[in-house]
Amino acid sequence: MSPFKTKICTLYGNKGKVWLEDLPHHIEKIAKDWGLSNLNPVSNLSYNYVLSGFRGTQPIILKLGFDEEGLQREARALRAFEGFGAVKVLEERPGELLLERAVPGLSLKDYNKKKAIQISCQVMKQLHQAPIPPGSSFPSIDEWLKALDRTTDIPQHFLKKARHLRDRLSKDSSERVLLHGDLHHENILLNGKDWVVIDPKGVIGTPIHETWAFVMDFERDTQFVADFFSFPPQDVRSWYFVHLMLAACWNVEDKISPTLFLNLAEKTYPLV
Repeated sequence: MSPFKTKICTLYGNKGKVWLEDLPHHIEKIAKDWGLSNLNPVSNLSYNYVLSGFRGTQPIILKLGFDEEGLQREARALRAFEGFGAVKVLEERPGELLLERAVPGLSLKDYNKKKAIQISCQVMKQLHQAPIPPGSSFPSIDEWLKALDRTTDIPQHFLKKARHLRDRLSKDSSERVLLHGDLHHENILLNGKDWVVIDPKGVIGTPIHETWAFVMDFERDTQFVADFFSFPPQDVRSWYFVHLMLAACWNVEDKISPTLFLNLAEKTYPLV
């Protein structure tokens, strides 16, 4: 069984298995409804089944998700970010999302590493100019951070530090914006001559929460971010650690190993 199928079955049990079994028929029907062709799954599947293809001559991405609510929130976030550096939503139905495909689609992960942090900051700055849609139902970053209080199967000294930093730094009165929520390098793609984002989570919070995901070299990149946005450097580093722990907590909840994030936390713990 592929890692993607294993993940879906682990998260959703028998219902996930049935959903997977129905995928070929489901894809065939969608292709007919929306006039899609040359559909092929992408190589880096995660929580959604993602295919690239065409609608006529237009390059597209088709996303299918068991988690209909999560996919719907992604569509709302992409629409809110339209015109501010995000791919466009072409069609949407429950559990189904048709998007424009970035071409050539090179991710920032495979780009010039020295320029990646600057590009990430520029993309973030543009995204955060998007107004929060009136009456939006996006979750708040405060709701996300409550996961630090739910999980216990993580080294306690890490959790204690993360909770302390969260509680101290959450008093920040900066203006809240719509955050991408997962702005790592693989979610920033080259589209023509511009960089655009994919896969937003959609969450309301202060801008500094966006930065941790694209930090690769802890000391160098956090200092660059601090200088670019005029953030206190230690706040950038502290939130980086808090979000490492949040990601580790989510992995534990999803029955996925948190080792990657715990190893990074081990390196940065003495510095925050």
